[in-house]
Parts: sequence; C-alpha cells; structure tokens
Amino acid sequence: MKGLAVYLSEPLTDESTNRLIQMRDLGFTSIFTSLHIPEDDSSLYTSRLQELGRLAQQLEMELVADIAPKSLAALGKTWDDAGSLTEWGVTGLRVDYGVTPKQIADLSKQLMVALNASTLTAEELDAMKAEGLVLEQVEAWHNFYPRPETGLDQDWFNAKNRWLREQGIRVQAFIPGDGQRRGPLHATLPTLEDHRGQAPFACYLELQTSVDRILIGDPGLSASTMKQFAAYQEGIIVLRATGQSDDPLLTHVQTNRLDPARDVIRSVESRSSGRPDSGLLEPAALSDRPVGSITIDNLRYGRYAGELQLTKRDLAADERVNVIGRVIEADRPLLQQIGPGGRFQIEWC
Repeated sequence: MKGLAVYLSEPLTDESTNRLIQMRDLGFTSIFTSLHIPEDDSSLYTSRLQELGRLAQQLEMELVADIAPKSLAALGKTWDDAGSLTEWGVTGLRVDYGVTPKQIADLSKQLMVALNASTLTAEELDAMKAEGLVLEQVEAWHNFYPRPETGLDQDWFNAKNRWLREQGIRVQAFIPGDGQRRGPLHATLPTLEDHRGQAPFACYLELQTSVDRILIGDPGLSASTMKQFAAYQEGIIVLRATGQSDDPLLTHVQTNRLDPARDVIRSVESRSSGRPDSGLLEPAALSDRPVGSITIDNLRYGRYAGELQLTKRDLAADERVNVIGRVIEADRPLLQQIGPGGRFQIEWC
C-alpha cells in the first residue's frame, strides 16, 4: 500500500489536483495530511480539509490526518466526536500525545487509528486493549524527520517493526520525495536517516518487505521517478543510466535469468538475439566494471558474444567485455532488487 502527503498550508490548485489524479493512476491509494504544524494558519484547516476530503472520496483514496487536541478544537471538534470527520472524507486519524487510552479505543470503533510506531509501548497497548481497542482498525505510523541526522536507525527500525507486527498491527513509514521539497529545511522527509536524499523508488522497494504502508513525505516526485512507479505496476524496474547506444535492444524490457548470477544480472533477451555481426561486439578499450556497469560481451567471448550484463559488484576489466554505460548512482540499489526472472528496462539519460 502506498500513498503521498498533501499539506494544508497551501490551497488545492488545479495543478495539485491533477498531481493527485496522476498518483492515483500510479497505484497510490492513501493521502496523508498534517493538522498540527505550528507555522500553518489553523483558520484555513476546516475548508481545506473538507475540500481535500471531497477529492479523496472522488478518487477513492484513503485520507489520514495527523491531529492533536489543539488542531481538533480548531476544526470545531472534540475527541468525543472526532469520528464524525468521516463525513468530511477522513478515513483515519494519526494520534499521539494528549489522547487517553479510552479515547483511542473509542475512536478505533469508528475509523482507522494510527498510533506512533516509534514510541508505542507494550503497557500503552495493553491499556488501550483494556478499553476495547479494535485492533483491526489500528496501524502504527512512524514519523518523518525533517532535520538531517535525526532519522531512525535501520536496525532499531526493523526490530520495532517486528514487535509491532507480532502484536497484529500494520506498520507505516515515510520515504523522501525528489521533486518539490517541504520547508523550512528542504532536506527531505524520510523515516530512516539512511534514506535522506536517496531515490524514492529505491527506498520504496527496500521498505516493501518490512512495512505495510509507505508514504512519500515530501510534496513532489520527479517525472522520471513517476515513470519508475508506473513501470513497476507492470513488474518492470526502470534503471536510469548514462552512456550511449544505438542498439534498439538496449531500450527494450529485459529479463534476468532464472538462475541468477552472484556478480551480474544477465539478460535473457540479449543471448537469444545473437548478433555476431554487430559492430557493438567488436572489442573496445579495456575498462573496469564498477557496480552498475552495463556491458556487452564482445566477439572474444565466443558463444557468449552479445550477452548484456549489469554488474552487481565491482569487477575488473576484461578484454572480452565491452563497457557501454553505467546505471546512475541513485538507482544502483535497485540492482539488488532484480531477482531471478526479474524484468528491467534501461532508460538512457
């Protein structure tokens, strides 16, 4: 399950509405918004939240609002009637401080409740259960961290998520965007410090097995990243790369062999095409093959001539192998995500 953030500090425009429609077409089904950012004007919350809620309903998207007692009051609500926010299109509330176990349990009977994944303790969870918490309506959401060097440690994050899942609670985390960034620091909004400033699509694939919902914390994605998400709906990983090639095969979808190599990704299609007379297969100048190198075996490799490979680790130069390009640094983590039979496509920059 994946989603994006929409911040009410800015009004919904035709551009932002179209962006939401585009993201929905890419399989993004959740919207997150925050209602207790100090620098925002709380007087605008009600109308903007209602407008966003209507749009979410039209697009059949979930809308989860991060809320605190002060901002709840600004909406003309209390904890006793917070569940009525569903009438505005809100499908879930992320709650943290200032809420009692009973209030959370009562809310869980009306809509999805997201607890703070990082700070939730066994004692707090037991207290909520004692008040009638509906566990099926509960998720645990990690924060994003605007300030560099304050994001979560990967090992701690993994251990916490294991505990949460053992309790039967679904887990959420944020990844950075690579388009418009949110102020005031504009340093991206990840949950994990390791993800700060990294490529969103690579972060998304990395988190898929450890959390149940992934949200992009920053307001925007670049066009090339959106293309990666679009291709992945078809099971294809797009790798952006530098280099030049006139061979049409090198722009087509490729498939890694079912018997995956340790050191390289091997294209099934390149071997089956067999191009013994292609100029690409003449030996080229010797070149090392660092991680992400895109290579074609030349005529000196005999029956292997024409095989397209992508290196998953640093390899030495080989006179039988021509280096024709390299996956950009941001996308090199994706190489480890292409398993046996995995499909990929090179996008030349």
